[in-house]
Amino acid sequence: MATVDRALDKVKILVLGDSGVGKTSLVHLIAKNAPLKKPSWTMGCSVEVKLHEYKEGTPHQKSFFIEMWDVGGHPNHENSRGVFYNPFNGIHGILLVHDLTNRKSESNLKKWLAEVFQRDQKVQEMNEFDIELYADRSVPILIVGTKLDIAESVRTYNANSQSSITDELLAEEIRLDCLEARSINVGSSNLVKLTRFFDKVIENKINGFFRNSPAVSRRTGSKLSHLD
Repeated sequence: MATVDRALDKVKILVLGDSGVGKTSLVHLIAKNAPLKKPSWTMGCSVEVKLHEYKEGTPHQKSFFIEMWDVGGHPNHENSRGVFYNPFNGIHGILLVHDLTNRKSESNLKKWLAEVFQRDQKVQEMNEFDIELYADRSVPILIVGTKLDIAESVRTYNANSQSSITDELLAEEIRLDCLEARSINVGSSNLVKLTRFFDKVIENKINGFFRNSPAVSRRTGSKLSHLD
């Protein structure tokens, strides 16, 4: 086990998605390893913190605080959310969350990316921005599908298919039931992917890609560098 320093480094992850998809329950599950019994609507933004061991079990192991910024998804808060996207406050990773029983929440993930990366442009329709802007991104992204327990009871649900945006972003995806702690049990594929994502987020901070990217100042078509 790595020695915990008095002043640990920290990284900031935005947790984005439509209102009601389960972002608050997801963040609580990840941070506390226990389901949230009485979730409430998020007004503005709430932050949960998790202690993560970067490159655990290797000579490079180090403790980091993972700050998960759960941004309220209600449309009425759209104009005030920009303060949480300020790159100078450090954005090292993004969790894009959608409801597996609500296809609209999945398609809206593109608008959430646009809201962060194209704040100076009003995106009204899905075809008004190019997903290729994020294909070679510097910011690690993980797609999370929630309410798996409900989705599995729907005949049209296909456990072997991925969300379209997952393929477009070349990102990984996890699917879970936020009311079940076993969703991220040790050894589960969900936890493996989540751990790998956190390590990439930390590498993003170490390498300073987000702050150094030309896309920070102008997001009008320039490509972002990919972090392997």
